[in-house]
Amino acid sequence: MNGRRVFICRAGLVALLAAPGWAWAAKLSKDEVQYRDRPNGGKDCDDCIQFVPGPTSEAAGSCKVVAGSISPHGYCLAFTPKPPG
Repeated sequence: MNGRRVFICRAGLVALLAAPGWAWAAKLSKDEVQYRDRPNGGKDCDDCIQFVPGPTSEAAGSCKVVAGSISPHGYCLAFTPKPPG
């Protein structure tokens, strides 16, 4: 293959691997994101787009980026507010 074709193939592979839904990195530890089981002001996990709720609103859930059981009223540095609406 010529240089241009190699570049195009590699660029396509990188785009494919970077696509949403591919989980290449391990989740962060609670220590790495300074997780705590209480909110920070008005910010808590159940208002974060990364939070995956448990079976009830008060039950522990999980997080898309932090390992382990996550309190809906917890907080960490990975907090990203849900969009309004």
